[in-house]
Parts: sequence; C-alpha cells; structure tokens
Amino acid sequence: MDINREIRRLINYGLDKDLIEKQDEVMVINQILEILQLESFIDCSVENEVLAHPQEILDNILDFAFNTGVLKSNATSYRDLLDTRIMGCFIAKPSQIVKEFYKNYHISPKLATDQYYAMAFSSNYIRKSRIEKDIRWKTLTKYGELDLTINLSKPEKDPRDIIAAKTIKKSGYPKCLLCKENEGFSGNLTMPARQNLRLIPVDLEHEAWFMQYSPYVYYNEHLIVINGEHTPMKIDIHTFTKLLAFVEKFPHYFVGSNADLPIVGGSILSHDHFQGGRYTFPMARAPIQKRIVVNGYEDVDAGIVKWPMSVIRLRSLDKERLVDASTHILNIWRPYQNQMLDIIPYTGQEPHNTITPIARYRDNQFEIDLVLRNNRTNKKHPLGIFHPHSEWHHIKKENIGLIEVMGMAILPPRLKDELETIKKCLLKIEDFDQHEEIVHHKSWFYNLKEKYSGLSVDFEEIPKEEVGLIYENILKDAGVFKQDEAGQAAFIEFLS
Repeated sequence: MDINREIRRLINYGLDKDLIEKQDEVMVINQILEILQLESFIDCSVENEVLAHPQEILDNILDFAFNTGVLKSNATSYRDLLDTRIMGCFIAKPSQIVKEFYKNYHISPKLATDQYYAMAFSSNYIRKSRIEKDIRWKTLTKYGELDLTINLSKPEKDPRDIIAAKTIKKSGYPKCLLCKENEGFSGNLTMPARQNLRLIPVDLEHEAWFMQYSPYVYYNEHLIVINGEHTPMKIDIHTFTKLLAFVEKFPHYFVGSNADLPIVGGSILSHDHFQGGRYTFPMARAPIQKRIVVNGYEDVDAGIVKWPMSVIRLRSLDKERLVDASTHILNIWRPYQNQMLDIIPYTGQEPHNTITPIARYRDNQFEIDLVLRNNRTNKKHPLGIFHPHSEWHHIKKENIGLIEVMGMAILPPRLKDELETIKKCLLKIEDFDQHEEIVHHKSWFYNLKEKYSGLSVDFEEIPKEEVGLIYENILKDAGVFKQDEAGQAAFIEFLS
C-alpha cells in the first residue's frame, strides 16, 4: 500500500467535498505527515473518484499507521481516535463555520442546515459507513406504521479497550458527552475524539445554546440542541418557550425534549438538551381522536392524539398562548393522582409525574405534543410501572425516551443475529432447542410457531413484523391512561 497515494486520495476527497480549498492543500498535507510521523510526501496523480465517504481511504491509512507503530493498537477505539484527528485537519475554524452558516441562514434556514448537515457527513463526523449497517423497517399497527431500527452504528467496545480505559485517570473535561467543550476535543478511550465537530450557536430566549447533528443519525437530520451550561434536564415553562422559539427559527425542523426524570427520561439527564430534525415520526402523523377544550385556553386548539401513549396535542397561531396552555397542563399533571390506575405523583419528596414535549411548526401554526409520563416502580414492575413490562424484555427493556415515544424503536444490536436464527427455526432449517443464545425468546418463539402453524406465510419477514407488534404493546405499557374504557374515561376526567 502506497501511503503517498492514499494521502493524495484523501486530499482530493477534501477538495471535492469543499472541506478545503486548493490553497490549503500544503498545510493539510503537512498536518497529516506530522500525525503519521512521516518526513516527506511524494505527490502522485490518482484517478478521479466520486466517494460518498472517506472511510476506505482512512482504513488504508490506519492500517499503515498500525504497521509502522504510530497506532499502538488496531482496536476500533484507537482507530477512531486517529482517523478523527486526521479528518480534523480538513475542517475550518469554528468561527468560519458559524459565519458561513449564518450567511446561508439569512438566505434560508433550510439552506443553512442543508450545508451544515452535508459537512457533518463529508468530515466523517457522521460515519456513513456505519449508519448504513443499521437495519430499519416499518410495521403496520392500529396506530399507523411504527418505525423500528436495530442500531448497529455504535461500535461495540473491544475488551482490550475496556481494560485500557480503566487505567485512564478521568480529568472531568469535558464534563459529559454533550458539553460544548467537546468541540475539537482530542478524545481518549473513555470519551470520543471530536476534532471534526463544529457547533452552531443558537440564542434561545436570551440563553446560549448550541446545535450539532448526532453522530449516530437515528433519523434524517437527527439534531441535538445543547444548553451552553452543564445544567440538569428540567421540564418547565422555559422548556416550552425554548422549544417553540427553536421551531420559529427553524420551521422545517421539529424539536423535543426527553422527560426530566429517570426511567422515563433519556440516557443523559445531567445536561439539558433537546433533539430534533427533519423527519415525520409516526406520532406526528397520528390524528386527533377526540377534540377537547382546555379550561381558560378555549382559543387553543386541543385534542387527544390517537396513540398508544397518553398524548395531548395543542395548536395555535400564538406561541405565547401555547406556552401558557402547556405550562397549565404540566402544573395540573405534576400533582395528579389516580391510585386505581397506579398513577401516584410522589413518594415522599420524590416526584414521579412529568411530560415529554415535542414542538413543530406545521400548516402555519405552532404545535406541541405533551406526552404524560410517570416513572414510579413497584414490586411487580421494578424497572417501572409505565415502562416495557417483563414479558417484552427479550426484545427491549431499555427506557422509552423521546425517540421511542414518537414511534421509532431503537433496538439492541443482539437482535440482528437473534431474529435471523428465529427465522431459520421457524423455517425448520435449524432447531430452536440447539441455540442456547436465544433461550430468552423461547416462549415467544413457540407462540409464533403455534400462531402460524399450517398457514402459508413469508417467514422471511414474520419475526420483524412480530417485533413491531411487541413495540406497539411496549408503547401501551408506557401510557399512563390505558387504551381501555377506564383509562380513557380517566384521561377525559383529568383534562376536564
């Protein structure tokens, strides 16, 4: 492998993707030579290429670095640290990126985000080669089509990395994965490198916030909006104000917040943040099943959404009225109690009731969905009463956060191989009882076998379809007002 040729290919890629301009070529080459501990570069001509991403070139360079001792381990974490450092050579200074973004924004917010999103891919911050491995499908339910994805884009930790990470003394910088200090961070075995990350500052109600794209892109233009300060998640009037302020600035995006309590919240509660993007989730497509009137806010269009969870949708031309109505509902929900439905707002001083809010600008109106949540546990449901129940844990037992609430299941990587084995067992190509690694699916498998016995069906898709139906039941579990007569009557009573 000719390292000079691979460097030239990478430079040409950067020029083609407008990551660098021609006059920057020598500077970038010198930076790469320093990283690879090379004394010189012998230029050479290479054929013109049209590449969607640079990973194949980077992999060749990383192999060279490992063989020459520059890369001390060939484990994924070490390779990621080095190729991120290399791609960081191609990215302009933060001030230049911000200036270009807002120059485009004044032409069109969509133009600004389009170019910013393209840069996230071109710089390999979003690793296209990995997210292409994710498995995605849809399942039709009584609530419409649900989205499901088996997440394969997050690299699994190499055991060697786990051992090495234990020896690293934590500096506390950055404080978490969402802190603005991650921009340009060199990374280590416990925190990813971010030399190819550039943040865009956004003023939300006179507070400094920042936006970036998720490196794992669960959906189109998966955006993260981050508080400039490392402050905990909190759902209150300011949350609604900021969410609606954001969609006013970027009307082609939705934005939502995870709940602010464990079990019903996201994986990071220590740093206030939102998630958004340009994607229409199943919940956004769900219709209103019953119109309602919120007392004192008769001018706000309101209704219960036809959805397995308990969702109130509010719409108005006036975002201030929407903020006030949302706050009113939150303030009534926080202390709400219905012991017959296991809805208890407090255990001592510990709160249980909260909301997962999602904002949009649609059909020339502001819109906000308020998903009622409760994070209480009991002996029967130690992981959460309104959480995936134990009968579904063979598929998913993780929290139902913002993305799942909206109708997209993020499923664990193990299901890729497990569903393939179950399919072969249903087709009688393999014997289920010979596979100890899927014993947790035993009850489900034999139910499927009985359900489809004697029927002419396509077993290629049956396991995925059935996982989709389980996801529908998981969302029902997470709903505080159940879909039965008693649950819906209590929902109406709460709203009145």
